[in-house]
Amino acid sequence: MIDPKSIKTNPECEPKSLKQIANVTGNLYEGLNIIARRANQMNVKLTQELKEKLNEFSSTTDDLEEIHENLEQIEISKFYERLPKPSLLAFQEYLDGKTYHRTPDTEELS
Repeated sequence: MIDPKSIKTNPECEPKSLKQIANVTGNLYEGLNIIARRANQMNVKLTQELKEKLNEFSSTTDDLEEIHENLEQIEISKFYERLPKPSLLAFQEYLDGKTYHRTPDTEELS
């Protein structure tokens, strides 16, 4: 489970320094690739968590009144909507040095 509270980031989108990204790996595009892949992993994980929590409320005999009155389900959805976007979380994780990445040697590829 991802703990978004452990990653301190501004939930607002703001300009990022390209030099900060390039300083970690020495290559801007490699850094952006790492951030994008990590953001995708986080997005998949958060989506799975949300679906699992919402499936607890699903039933086969829902009528319109039950759908509109399920406040717990609405609160769970609002919590996930308020979280910072996975791209912002991944960027901050990358800058904090919490993202593991490696470059395979050319010998390993042969």
